[in-house]
Amino acid sequence: MSKYQSDLMTTLVERGYLYQCTDEEGLDKAANDSVVTGYIGFDCTAPSLHVGSLVQIMMLRHLQLSGGRPIVLLGGGTTKIGDPSDKDKSRPILTNELIERNKNGIKQVFSKFLDFDGPNAAIMVDNADWLDGLGYIEFLRDVGKLFTVNRMITMETVKRRLDNEQPMTFLEFNYPLLQSYDFVELFRRYGCTLQLGGSDQWGNIVTGVDLSRRMENAECYGFTTPLITTASGGKMGKTADGAVWLNGNPELSKEHARSPYEYWQFWRNTDDADVGRFLRLFTDLPMEDIAKLDALEGADINLAKARLATEATTLLHGAEAAAKAEATARETFEKGGAADGLPTTEITMNELEGLGILAAAVMVGLAGSNGEARRHIKAGALKVNDAKVDSHERALEAADIVDGTVKISIGKKKHALLKPA
Repeated sequence: MSKYQSDLMTTLVERGYLYQCTDEEGLDKAANDSVVTGYIGFDCTAPSLHVGSLVQIMMLRHLQLSGGRPIVLLGGGTTKIGDPSDKDKSRPILTNELIERNKNGIKQVFSKFLDFDGPNAAIMVDNADWLDGLGYIEFLRDVGKLFTVNRMITMETVKRRLDNEQPMTFLEFNYPLLQSYDFVELFRRYGCTLQLGGSDQWGNIVTGVDLSRRMENAECYGFTTPLITTASGGKMGKTADGAVWLNGNPELSKEHARSPYEYWQFWRNTDDADVGRFLRLFTDLPMEDIAKLDALEGADINLAKARLATEATTLLHGAEAAAKAEATARETFEKGGAADGLPTTEITMNELEGLGILAAAVMVGLAGSNGEARRHIKAGALKVNDAKVDSHERALEAADIVDGTVKISIGKKKHALLKPA
């Protein structure tokens, strides 16, 4: 029996999202008595968000499913400064053109998780709409006077830099003021009373709650999630191949895209110890279904991993793409064949014949360099059409084409195709 009255707090807590909350009882009552509007900010530092941002997106989704109204705040303004939270050094300064490109890229993912129509339709806004027009003197008089340097240097972000004798620019020192002011503007414009975020944002969120109270006499709340790591201690969304991006469109930025199949495989490769937790955090499955999957043991736990992969991929790419990815994996791993849906690189026949295996592994994205591919060969992991490659001097030829493609693999789980045109 939940100790909470609202669907929002019940859901967020039982699924494992709660780390800190400024006022659990107050937020629970507000969510039970009214339509709570809450927001999360996403700075535009890359043309795609990655899986590390997914727990935040899922919180907005649960806010909406519980009857609340979610706001996606794009940081077109704050990206010009760079959030110093959880960083040991300054972020690179991005041009306005890069920020705009990145903003257009990350917008695309939210329509997969949120409904922008209906009575509690999600809202997407850009803080550049108000930050770009702020007058510096006016901002200092209205907002700066409510912050003390004494308090700011006790914030974890600032304290860590000072303790480590690492520089923090005055530009970055202003970031908490601007993020706090975002909360004030969102309250004024949309009646927003809740900011959600990761645990690294706690200091910024608390100052935003305080500033909203001081400037608008608003009763606002802050809610943060724990740092999501894997059972092995790794950072969520980071793999040996780099970040697991949520953008599936390579035309936007090939280095910031993952195909539905690659995305499905990421979740399928989840550590046994993480399956139940990830089902709660990253899917819509009912808790009773998750409990049954979490109870599976031995080889049966692979059924739970496949269910996690399919549910997560369905949310981002749709049911059809998820089913195709699952079928591709089944055919590839259970039958040993090269199935449609694997990452495919097109190449001319002239380019294929005589192409060295090292260059081929790099071309299809299974290795980051010839040296890495060479190490895979030495470990006996690199294969062509499921046959182990014994020499780094191996070159591809027409005879390697099977059913119109050449299948290149590293180990049992990483596969890609070369398709001669």
